[in-house]
Amino acid sequence: MTSLLPRAAALATFASGSRIIGALGAAPALNSFTPTQQQRRHLSLHEHYSLQMMADAGIPTPKFHLAETVAAATLAAQELGGGDCVLKAQVLAGGRGKGSFSSGLKGGVRIVYSPEEATEIASRMIGHTLFTKQTGETGRPCDKILVVERLYLRREYYFAILQSREMNGPCIVCSSQGGVNIEDVAKEYPDAIIRHPIDAIQGLSREDAMAVAAKLDFEGESAVEAADIFLRLFDLFLKSDMTACEINPLAEDLNGKVFCMDAKFNFDSNAEFRQQKLFDLSDSKQEDERDVIAAQVGLNYIGLDGEIGCLVNGAGLAMATMDIIKLHGGSPANFLDVGGGATAQQVTEAFKLITSDSRVLAIMVNIFGGIMRCDVIAQGIITAAKELDLKVPIVVRLQGTKVEDAKALIAASNLRILSCDNLDDAAKMAVRLSNIVSLAKDAHVDVKFELPI
Repeated sequence: MTSLLPRAAALATFASGSRIIGALGAAPALNSFTPTQQQRRHLSLHEHYSLQMMADAGIPTPKFHLAETVAAATLAAQELGGGDCVLKAQVLAGGRGKGSFSSGLKGGVRIVYSPEEATEIASRMIGHTLFTKQTGETGRPCDKILVVERLYLRREYYFAILQSREMNGPCIVCSSQGGVNIEDVAKEYPDAIIRHPIDAIQGLSREDAMAVAAKLDFEGESAVEAADIFLRLFDLFLKSDMTACEINPLAEDLNGKVFCMDAKFNFDSNAEFRQQKLFDLSDSKQEDERDVIAAQVGLNYIGLDGEIGCLVNGAGLAMATMDIIKLHGGSPANFLDVGGGATAQQVTEAFKLITSDSRVLAIMVNIFGGIMRCDVIAQGIITAAKELDLKVPIVVRLQGTKVEDAKALIAASNLRILSCDNLDDAAKMAVRLSNIVSLAKDAHVDVKFELPI
């Protein structure tokens, strides 16, 4: 399955569900990312959980077995008849089919033709790392695979239910061109994308479901089966508090039977109190360790590729801070919003996250004290500098509530923390300091910023 829900969706996914909306034109395109002030990541589950949820809901899927060992994969291939079957790496990343393993195996989705071949391919999947266009250089560990019945398909479709801001509610996005990268279809053949809004109060009616099936050119009994699947998927979408339900492909076999061949479900993290069983299925090994830690301490953190660590309160101010760093020739190493109610301990944890990235050469703190008090931030900075024995330079710009108390705390700390009242000056200073450290590293000169005076 080529999913439209990459890790980058954590940056742009809130009520709209994913980057799908922007990609298909149902909402304004996002240049990079636009987190909300209290951004929360959306739960993404492994494919086998999604398939099981559909099977339990009476939605037709291929037969499948989960295998965590090579022996289990071999047995599963035998139980599926000993002929053709499909091995699918269970990693939380799109583009698996075009990925490659650390074992040298090409493709995270492979057709095999015998239990013996299943053994050989599974041995090069399980326990190895899969690299796709969405995983980056670190890849994702493949600890288990899905062994799936191979069906011979006549047609493949794309079907998704999403939360659309433009339509103020759920929306079906589908296409008769499925089984491929839907973003490419949307770009090259925009007329092939079908959108069908769902009444947020009345829900999806059978009449609407049949209309969508007709738009996809289903006919006869196949149209009835497709409509029934749409209705069941929408019911599952609502009951599970999904932000996105993506089926690629939805398929019709040679006998006209309709199946959901693959699934990618995302769930609203704000509904965790209602969906605890689902959230207990999350796989933290598939996530960036820093993201997991950030979630545990209540911080909104996204790791980036730059060299200037950022600690800011409020998503808008964070965006402005990152923009001005870029304006002056620097590159932000992270998005980190401590929100309006952070404690000194959370600020300390934020510094631990920032400095866990070895690429960080300088840190810029930009706080506007509205709800957040500047003295709380200052105490967190001081605690972090002492506990972590920070060596990278810190530039601090504080304005607002208790700012004078904050400045007094920093001055009395006897720590070398560079303070700037002007945002532009602070950004310039952070970029200059990071450049100094970078040049020193390139010249193999050991430069250390000793914080204690």
